[in-house]
Formats: sequence, C-alpha cells, structure tokens
Amino acid sequence: MQNKRSFFERLTGAVRLDEEREQPEEESHIGTNAKQNIFEESEEEAQLTVDVYQTPSEIIIKTMVAGVKPEDLDVSITRDSVTIRGKRSEDRTISNDEYFHHELYWGSFARAITLPEEIDVDGAEAVEKHGMLVLHLPKLDKNRQAKLRVKGS
Repeated sequence: MQNKRSFFERLTGAVRLDEEREQPEEESHIGTNAKQNIFEESEEEAQLTVDVYQTPSEIIIKTMVAGVKPEDLDVSITRDSVTIRGKRSEDRTISNDEYFHHELYWGSFARAITLPEEIDVDGAEAVEKHGMLVLHLPKLDKNRQAKLRVKGS
C-alpha cells in the first residue's frame, strides 16, 4: 500500500527517505484530461488551511483561496460540517527550465471541517475578498420556542 504524500511533500517536491517511490510516466499529472471533474477526489489533493472560530451567534471559517476562480470553488454545508473544495490552475506559458524557484501549490485542494455546534444552513453566507474566503455560519438557537395556534375543524 502506498502512503499518501503530505501537503509539505507535495508543496516542496520532497521525497521520503524511508521509502523508495517510483512513479511511472503514466502517473504524470501534466496533460491530464481537462474534462475531469475538478471536484472529484484525487490522490494528490492538498489539504486547505483554515481558521475556525466562533462568536456568540455564529461560527466563522477563514481560508486563503488566492488565485482560484469562484467557479472553481465548491462549498458544501450541512448542519454540522463544511467541505471546501477547489482547484488552483497554473498558467503554463513558462517552461520549467525558466524557473529559479517554483514553490506555489497548483492543483486540487479540499478541507472537511466538523463544526462544534449545529448551524442554520439557510442563513449561511460565503464572501471572498482579496483572496480570503470567509464563511459566516449562524448557530441554531436550540432554546428558541415557537407557539403554534390550534385550529378548530
């Protein structure tokens, strides 16, 4: 069984010394089928870094998505979890031989976050500004009560 490479290993191109990894030419990711769904899980999917905090009324998630087009982002929420997926596409007008440093991460990324409290899915809001994606997730008020009127027939 082949171990999944860490984000750092994918980011830097580092190779683990404790295992010998040979990659056949067919596994090269350059020139893959462009019609592949960008939100499908892939072996080389990086984990997105996030900040998650709460206020008395909401849970807030912040993450950097600089260089990602809005149509290449997928944010799925349920009452108790959030999944953010996307793809950062590289402009391949420069050959690898012309680089002095090549450190930016290009490719698919995702992050699934289990929330500490249930949220109101319908009231959730996502805002992107200057490469920062901010999700505002209002907490459900479990103590809220509503009175129902009983109708006579």
